[in-house]
Amino acid sequence: MDTKTSALLQAAAGELSLVRGGPFFRAQQALGLIRPNQWNFTRRMLLLIAIGWLPLVIFTAVLNPQGLLSLLREYRIHARLLIAVPALLIGESFMESRFRLVMQHIRQVGLLDAPDLAYMDQVIATLTRLRDAYLPELVVFVLLIIHTAVSYRGLVDASPWLGYGSGADLRLTVAGWYAVLVSAPLFQFLLGLSLWEWLLWTFFAFRLSQRNLRLVPTHPDEHGGLGFLGLTAAAFAPVAFAATAVIGATWRNDILHHGARLMDFKLQAIVLLVVIAMVALGPLLFFVPRLASLRQQGILEYGILGQIHSAQFHEKWVLHRAGHEAEFLQAPESTTLANFAKNYQEIAQLKPFPADMGSLYGLAAAVAIPALPVILAQIPLKVVLMDLLKTLR
Repeated sequence: MDTKTSALLQAAAGELSLVRGGPFFRAQQALGLIRPNQWNFTRRMLLLIAIGWLPLVIFTAVLNPQGLLSLLREYRIHARLLIAVPALLIGESFMESRFRLVMQHIRQVGLLDAPDLAYMDQVIATLTRLRDAYLPELVVFVLLIIHTAVSYRGLVDASPWLGYGSGADLRLTVAGWYAVLVSAPLFQFLLGLSLWEWLLWTFFAFRLSQRNLRLVPTHPDEHGGLGFLGLTAAAFAPVAFAATAVIGATWRNDILHHGARLMDFKLQAIVLLVVIAMVALGPLLFFVPRLASLRQQGILEYGILGQIHSAQFHEKWVLHRAGHEAEFLQAPESTTLANFAKNYQEIAQLKPFPADMGSLYGLAAAVAIPALPVILAQIPLKVVLMDLLKTLR
């Protein structure tokens, strides 16, 4: 084993981070925007807003003042830069804390034997190398450039601040070009990095699911001891919030300015929900076969023990109880049988999917909250409040 690999293995046991690394992260460290124990959200948010949003206001106010009001009313650009970008920055810390918590818990509870733990340390070392590599972020950047070059004309319209003309004759303003070349890619790049970090976690979860896990069918979490993995579903909530906010902003614009109806986006909304659910919960699906097998095995194994104990109890206290009725209330067999029945019931209630509804509330809220402006574009808030008041009468 070379020195670099050995160092990475030591870091795997100590650092346990799939987020704090990569060229963009190191650039922020070099600029003093991120420190070892500080994410400096406020400073980073203000800097990105100053880069992505503020120049749009300045360019429009100076070079195209008649379009300033339309820019200030432009929910699409605000959703990207004032809502989604801060959400993605916060999401980095949230993802980091949840991943670190899960990986530390795996060590603390002894979920893996020494050989499997050493194997997972090698996996973390591999993920650390991938996290720190230039190629993934370069790929994200290249894909972003290609996407911008191919599709930017379909994403802009003749809003006074953004451009003038229509169709092939559409001409972008200076602010419009800045939005296309800087502001929109800024959000897309951060989104791409978040998805890349989530892919690293997905790979870790897949490798973990293949190891010999010390699972217990009677574990009180009703997931064989893997219930803690449900914490990771909420780690994707900021990413889901950011993506839904941006997509919802486009739908809202279509409703307000292009005559679209709320139900026109029904299919797209369903697809969006399915995609978010699959990405957020996909890593947990790797453990479903193992937990389903654990439940089946537990029912069979504990069923054998239950049969033996129940038969002995029946033999002693039902068939041959004569003359011993007074001893029944003090008999330890009664308590043992009751406790065993409770354990068997816990096995029967074991859920193969290692997450419960409580761990999914944050993800559901992250999708639902950005959808409110879309709904209010179709149904005014006044109407919603009046309907609520009517139901209280």
